[in-house]
Amino acid sequence: MSIKSIAAKIFARKIYNKTQAWSAKPVETQFEVFKSLIQNAKETQFGKDHHFDTIKTFEDFQKNVPVRDYEDLKDYIEKVKIGEENILWKGKPLYFAKTSGTTSGAKYIPLTKESMPTHVNAARNAILHYINETGNADFVDGKMIFLQGSPILTEKHGIKFGRLSGIVAHFVPKYLQKNRMPSWETNCIEDWDTKVNTIVGETIKENMSVISGIPSWVQMYFERLQEKSGGKKIGEIFKNFNLFIYGGVNYEPYRAKFEQMIGKKVDSIELFPASEGFFAYQDSQKEKGMLLLLNSGIFYEFIKADEFFTEKPKRYTIGEVEIGVNYALIVSTNAGLWGYNIGDTIQFTSLKPYRVIVSGRIKHYISAFGEHVIANEVENAMKEATAGTNIVINEFTVAPQITPANGLPYHEWLIEFEKEPENIQAFAEAIDDSMRKQNIYYDDLITGNVLQKVVITRVSKNGFQEYMKSQGKLGGQNKIPRLSNDRKIADNLK
Repeated sequence: MSIKSIAAKIFARKIYNKTQAWSAKPVETQFEVFKSLIQNAKETQFGKDHHFDTIKTFEDFQKNVPVRDYEDLKDYIEKVKIGEENILWKGKPLYFAKTSGTTSGAKYIPLTKESMPTHVNAARNAILHYINETGNADFVDGKMIFLQGSPILTEKHGIKFGRLSGIVAHFVPKYLQKNRMPSWETNCIEDWDTKVNTIVGETIKENMSVISGIPSWVQMYFERLQEKSGGKKIGEIFKNFNLFIYGGVNYEPYRAKFEQMIGKKVDSIELFPASEGFFAYQDSQKEKGMLLLLNSGIFYEFIKADEFFTEKPKRYTIGEVEIGVNYALIVSTNAGLWGYNIGDTIQFTSLKPYRVIVSGRIKHYISAFGEHVIANEVENAMKEATAGTNIVINEFTVAPQITPANGLPYHEWLIEFEKEPENIQAFAEAIDDSMRKQNIYYDDLITGNVLQKVVITRVSKNGFQEYMKSQGKLGGQNKIPRLSNDRKIADNLK
């Protein structure tokens, strides 16, 4: 055992103890964060506009600060972008993380001196919790790869602009610099195809022990490694690869494919990062869900997803939530976001401590007929339908077919198979059965002959990658929506 791995275990125990301390008093922890946020932003333009000097309680805050999305906050952000100070948070942000996804194009999310360390520390602490629980620390002596966006930044009005993953690349601790892959020059390559091929060349002979990234793009990296190595399993190429770290999407639909490519099971750690904040990480290999970070400069509110689009839905705080309910996640942060709807939905799997899973996007659902199917349901259905079989899925998405050429409307599952089922109809039946068990509204529509059962459409090899490339979204933090209420993706894939 190396000195570095011994030190990692000592540090891991220290961080674990700190986590235990704040997670044991969640409501108090959140109230302290809340008070600090209000106090620090009293003299900002936003604070004055919303009478922060009168806010003493959560109820005061909810009366003064409505739930907003990016478009609602954009006027304030535009002022910050041109260099104005004390608008959303004191002073100016250090960075703007550029993301896509709004009706008016790119979003620019501020990152401040206070918020930036929470992104870095959360990723570090996720690994330390793994070390503390498992005792496995030997991987710290191997090479680690983080598939991410380019770290090249631009600067305007004293604020740097870039992708979140590229910004975070500037904060890799010194003790990891020698272990970190790929090289800085390779990380700066913008074209994803070129970048992945270069990464393969740099890493194929290295002692890779940790691999991290969004599963769909790590899968692409693995495929290129296998092509380069003449079809070897990833576990043969990297004999000490034993830890996969991921975020952004649910790993379960990819797990069978990954285990086939790797040739063995490896431990995994799930993260819940976003430009708006690092919200949660998997703190245990034994428990379901990710630990919600209640002490990281973020005040959380929750709106039940089935009430979200009603007039004045109730906003719940941490002491009021329930296990298994689908909530839209609302945050106020030390980066200057206030009552901000990040677009993700979550469900609590535990209240002692508070652990969550990401169940989907509040705008990513299928409800063409009132069924309100969410991502978590389609992912569970795919998991159940493939369990105990040899079926391997590369990627999939689901869309409604409202006006079919023949017969009743249906949910179309567009699937890229690595290994197809022997009986595609039986596979569709298994998916449909699972959906009906999970969603009573969907079951009623099938029973009432409003919808016909699931229809599967095969997507050609690399079809999803080609689609993302055609949209200018190949690689990085981009990901395919698991489902949508229209046919834009489905028709493009077909």
